[in-house]
Amino acid sequence: MPTQSYSAQDTALIFIDPYNDFLSEGGKMWPFVKEVAKSVGLLDNLRAITAAVRKARMRVFVAPHRRIQPGDYADWAFPSPDQQGTMRLRPFEAGTWGGDWHPDFAPRDGDIVVKEHWGQNSFANTDLHLLLTQHGIRKLIFIGLIANTCVEATARYAMELGYHVTLVTDATAAMSPDRMHAAHALNGPNYAHAILDTAGLLKALPI
Repeated sequence: MPTQSYSAQDTALIFIDPYNDFLSEGGKMWPFVKEVAKSVGLLDNLRAITAAVRKARMRVFVAPHRRIQPGDYADWAFPSPDQQGTMRLRPFEAGTWGGDWHPDFAPRDGDIVVKEHWGQNSFANTDLHLLLTQHGIRKLIFIGLIANTCVEATARYAMELGYHVTLVTDATAAMSPDRMHAAHALNGPNYAHAILDTAGLLKALPI
């Protein structure tokens, strides 16, 4: 892939699902992603990227999953397998610690929190595209959870909408190494304009 460049004028960070349930010890989803997350140094990489992006004065968009509430998915005709799992495990439950932001990644003043997505694609039934357009954003850098579901679904659709898409291989995680491999080595090259690790991204960001 060609050398990448990013500017504060047209580039944004998309941070998907920075919840305690995903990123904190004791979170409902942490045991499922912990092996891969620790193997790539996920939390340290997320900290480094968010700090560098803010230093470069780039916008941060937080794209959260639906915080589950009583009655969610009840009587749905076609809940997905993931949504069926959500009904059983009830991650990101509204009003709970697990449904709150990981303390290191809570939105700050100037960050934009997008409407919650019900499935995997953060554009579907949300205001993400509208908000990006209104802020003149053309290039998107994706981090967060999970590599082969919400990150991939959102990034794929971003490409369809005409955005430049960057995946960061060690700023995400999956429930198994093979799923992580599929997200970046097999699927990513079909739609992403850049696939970088954290070190490569930090070098490409404006000082």
